[in-house]
Amino acid sequence: MIQASTPTRAVPGVPAWLRRQPIATRTVVLLLGILALTASSWLNVPMIPVPMTLQTLAVMLVGALYGWRLGVLTILVWLALGALGLPVLAGGTGGIARFLGPTGGYLLAFPFAGALTGWLAERGWNGERMALAFAAMLIAHALCLLLGGAWLATTLGMQKAVAVGVVPFVPGAVVKSALGAVLLKLIVMVRRSSEA
Repeated sequence: MIQASTPTRAVPGVPAWLRRQPIATRTVVLLLGILALTASSWLNVPMIPVPMTLQTLAVMLVGALYGWRLGVLTILVWLALGALGLPVLAGGTGGIARFLGPTGGYLLAFPFAGALTGWLAERGWNGERMALAFAAMLIAHALCLLLGGAWLATTLGMQKAVAVGVVPFVPGAVVKSALGAVLLKLIVMVRRSSEA
C-alpha cells in the first residue's frame, strides 16, 4: 500500500526548504549564517566614520534564504557575539563600544533589514524574480542607511550625517543589491538542477 506524503505545513517566515529540516540541521544553518556574516564583516573598505563592508549583502542574503524568523535569529546571535567582544564585526572587532559609536545605528538596523528582506522574499521578491529580489535588497539597504544615518545625526547633525554616513554608501548599496539578486538567482538555478 502506498501512503501519501503529508504536506509540509506552511509556517510564516520559514522557507519551504528549511521547514523540512530537523532542528539539528537548522542549528547548523544558523551557525553557517553566523560564519557568513562574520566573514563578510572582515572584508572592508576603510571609510570614515563607518567602514564599508559586505555585511549588508550577507544580512540580506541570510534574510532572503533563511526567512525572516531564522534570518533575524541568526543576525541577532551574531550581533550578540559582537557585543560580547568576539571579533565578528567590521575589521575583526567586537565589543559594546561598536554599538554605542558611529556604527551603532547600522548594526541595530541589520535585524530589521534581514526581516524585511525575508518577508519580501516570502512574497515572491526572491531569486525566482531577479528584479524584485534586487528591489527587496535595495529597500533593505535603504532602511540600513536611514537608521544608520539617523543614529549618526544625533552626534554629527543631519547634514553631515547624510554627507558622510549615507551618500558615500549609496553606490555600494546598489552594487551589493544587484550582486545579491544574482546570487539568489544562481541559488535557484542550482536548486532546480539538483531537483531535476
